[in-house]
Amino acid sequence: MALLNLLFVLVAAVAAFALAGYGFGRLAESGVRRAELPVLLRGLGALAGAVAAALCAWGLFIVVGAVVTAQDGGTDSAPPQSCRTAGWWERHQRGVEIVDYSVSYLPLGFVCETSDGGSYDNGDVPGYLNPALLGFALAGAGCVISAGYVSEMRARRRHGNRAGEAQ
Repeated sequence: MALLNLLFVLVAAVAAFALAGYGFGRLAESGVRRAELPVLLRGLGALAGAVAAALCAWGLFIVVGAVVTAQDGGTDSAPPQSCRTAGWWERHQRGVEIVDYSVSYLPLGFVCETSDGGSYDNGDVPGYLNPALLGFALAGAGCVISAGYVSEMRARRRHGNRAGEAQ
């Protein structure tokens, strides 16, 4: 599981660098002040996507650390170290044991499962990471969709003006 998560980290990091390169390239092509609106929106959308991909890579890297810690066998490995959060000893004394763990990808998190059928997030992934990731992803998608809309409206306006001249 840790290797698969590391592959996801690598893919997200490569996507972040690729989107950042594309975004900065678009913005530097004609300059931010002189760029047409669709070009500016595409560049900003790519940069927002790059930030979202970087946040995703960072969150996945945190989750990989929790998985590696949980899979560490040997003395003092049960319950998993990653699941030993505040209050775990009190739950243990009441008879509620930590039986397993899983990785949550949406939202990013490391989830510990208990013997009473419940589960809880261990809190390794910072609370602001998932909302920030969602915000930058939506902002990037909104910019790219807006760029397509503006391009379409300009093309229709140009085509409409030429059709009027031909008549």
